[in-house]
Amino acid sequence: MRRDTGFPQADAENDFLRARRRQVLSRLAAWLRREPDDVNIMLPFHEVVEALGLVSERRLGLQTIRLDSIVGSVDRTRDFDRRFRPTSARTRERWQRLALATRRGETVPPIEVYRVGDLHFVQDGHHRVSVAHALGLTTIDAYVTEVVTRIAAHGIRHRGDLIVKDYRRLFLERVPLSGQARAEVLLSDPWDYAELGEHVEAWGFRLMQDEGVLLDRATVAMRWYREEYVPVVEMLRQAHLVGDRTETEAYMWVATERYRLIRTHRWDPDVIDTLRSRRR
Repeated sequence: MRRDTGFPQADAENDFLRARRRQVLSRLAAWLRREPDDVNIMLPFHEVVEALGLVSERRLGLQTIRLDSIVGSVDRTRDFDRRFRPTSARTRERWQRLALATRRGETVPPIEVYRVGDLHFVQDGHHRVSVAHALGLTTIDAYVTEVVTRIAAHGIRHRGDLIVKDYRRLFLERVPLSGQARAEVLLSDPWDYAELGEHVEAWGFRLMQDEGVLLDRATVAMRWYREEYVPVVEMLRQAHLVGDRTETEAYMWVATERYRLIRTHRWDPDVIDTLRSRRR
């Protein structure tokens, strides 16, 4: 708990020491819990945008944003951890100067951030964010630039999540689903998106051979979803073969087993019964 002495200079110094102590203890706790190394690392803006796919950006002007929505940085990922606690004494002098100004009620300029979904990334003002956290504030004024991406930022907690987003973005470039279909086709393992992409493209090739027409990727994607994916997932639900996987993971498993065991691309109740018995 923060206890003020009544002397702003001394309190600002204590603020920094307290923030550094919390950062060290947090790193130790993560090590004891055997958490991944990237749990406490600030998310790098450019890697996030690259993984999600840049579409456009626009300036929104001055806004008040929540501090807990600031999760990353444009170029200062080493000086502070994920909660903007200083990672070394290198930032001490400037940090304490800002803390002292804040404690004295002096005007502190707004920070500058990029917004991706509901996440914010600091372009300018890392020390101000760190001080605000240390002083127990919940909001901060910021000049916001909104970045629109191809894939939503929802679900990003730490750096490792970017791998899944990156592979999903590449999958959706190959299989451009939209709307409900886009939301429903989900995989946990990022490598599986490449396998699913190959599967859909092979399905589309067989479809074009059967019908003797050339179809674009968007048409193949939607026809695969409506004519293949949705009916099969419904059969899997009725046969209780989804289990604790996502429906897409269950679909991939049964599609692979179908061809390996039965050597067919057709779907009917006999195929499902055979796969259910093989599972036992």
